[in-house]
Amino acid sequence: MPNSKLRATPRAKALIASIVAASVAGYVAIFPGQPKVHDDVALAIKTAMPWEGRQLVAHLDRIAKPPVMTICDGDTDDVRPGLVETPAGCDQRTAMKMEKRYRPALVACIAKWGEQPLSWRGMMLSLSWNIGAGGACGSTAARIVNDAARQSQRPDYIASCEAARAWNRAGGRFRVGLDNRRGMGDASRIGEGELCRSGV
Repeated sequence: MPNSKLRATPRAKALIASIVAASVAGYVAIFPGQPKVHDDVALAIKTAMPWEGRQLVAHLDRIAKPPVMTICDGDTDDVRPGLVETPAGCDQRTAMKMEKRYRPALVACIAKWGEQPLSWRGMMLSLSWNIGAGGACGSTAARIVNDAARQSQRPDYIASCEAARAWNRAGGRFRVGLDNRRGMGDASRIGEGELCRSGV
């Protein structure tokens, strides 16, 4: 895809390499005292968490339509006003929700999930954490890979990485922060597109 604005970066390559180095049989111990998670889940968590902004006290996310109670790293499950979580509790919430809900949904909807590049899988999981598994499964980014798999062709991963950038709106409005998250990130955070491009 010659017009792609995404490019590989040393920091994204270093993140991918750190996950590969820590992986044992495809699993990574990402949080102390917590069960190991798949390498793609670990990569997604390392990418998504800085963008989510951890909050230990439940708060109302007013950007969401409709507004929703949120805690930890953007978790909305079983969150009620006044709920307070510990850092370890947030670690567990994030890791187990990504591992047991989001990853299985993507494994089910993406052809040959385990054969796709680690950076692409990490990008898709980070995307799903933000827009929902249904949104990720129905995205053009997923369709590009699934269509190629049905035709026994190599997917155009760069086009898929770029297609995920379309998810840059919240509450019906374009958001610079989401555009950065979907693309090349910012000075301190790796973007999902940057991650994706750095490993395909």
